[in-house]
Amino acid sequence: MTDVCRWDVPGRVNLIGEHLDYNGGPVLPLAIDRSVTVKARSRNDGVVNVWSDLPGAAKVSFPVGVQPGEVDGWATYVAGTVWSLAERGHPIPGADLVIESRLPSGAGLSSSAATTCGVASALNDLFGFGLDITTIALVAQGSESGFVGAPVGLMDQLAVLHGSADHALLIDTAVTPHTVTPVALGWEADGLVLAVIATGAHHSLADGEYAARREECERAAAELGLEWLAQAGLDATVRLEDETLKARTRHVLTETARVRGAVNAISRRAWEQLGTILTASHASLRDDFQVSCPELDVAVEAALEAGALGARMTGGGFGGSAIALVAPEQVQALRERVEARYEARQWGRPEVFVVHAADGAHRVPDPGVKLGG
Repeated sequence: MTDVCRWDVPGRVNLIGEHLDYNGGPVLPLAIDRSVTVKARSRNDGVVNVWSDLPGAAKVSFPVGVQPGEVDGWATYVAGTVWSLAERGHPIPGADLVIESRLPSGAGLSSSAATTCGVASALNDLFGFGLDITTIALVAQGSESGFVGAPVGLMDQLAVLHGSADHALLIDTAVTPHTVTPVALGWEADGLVLAVIATGAHHSLADGEYAARREECERAAAELGLEWLAQAGLDATVRLEDETLKARTRHVLTETARVRGAVNAISRRAWEQLGTILTASHASLRDDFQVSCPELDVAVEAALEAGALGARMTGGGFGGSAIALVAPEQVQALRERVEARYEARQWGRPEVFVVHAADGAHRVPDPGVKLGG
């Protein structure tokens, strides 16, 4: 029997620093204890077969020479990773892949990055390509940007690959390669937890709004004569004439300052200050960057009403999840309040759960693993 390798890759929560990874700003994500598992077995017939435990996901097969536009649906991310590897000079002879997810899809918790990084890691392992973490992150990013059509930055990939238990990761996106610095988290020792509110609202970075925000930021940076919008000075919004570009720039400037403030608050275990920073971030994303939605706004409001020190949307926006820094004994009250607010609006029930900072992608010994037939 051909050997099977198995990789577990966590999702991620971005604590703060939203929409900064493509603007040359600092970001502060953490890998979480919910993951995607990729099981891989080699073939030599030029075919890739993929199975998934996603609801309604049927087996998908495609050739190793797959090109953008030839696969759609959930398997696009897998096909894109095979394509991205080949584009970097690492074609595979064929493979059987099984994708199992414990991440809510479309919740803004980087199920896509976990999948692409997991497939890239498993195939790198299986065929001995010898790729380092940075290259695997670039392969995964290439899958989303070049094949799926979502022009994502590198934050999600680096977060799920470099994650460390009980730590967030301060990533400087202005340098190449990006630097990744672990930041020790102490809120659990001080009686707090990080809760995720998965709103159930549709979340897809390939829908066009994400690309539009990125294009607006690039225009603002060009008008200011900057490589990265995060390099803008305090006079940037005065120098810009377009009101939309002013608002986008204002978010990037203030969010950059909030990341630095959050790192400082964490180092001093100033949790109320951190909570205030999280909530201010949400207001900026809602008003200046305009990437929130009613479901996210209500989730944040309900979390604050339930006693959270701070709350905000996390991820690209337009749906997905919110996070809240809260005492463990308040989680149930938070859940009930959010559910009641959603029910009153006849929205679907949100999912509320606590996450812990976890280790990044890693191979898991599993001699008894089986793949679909």
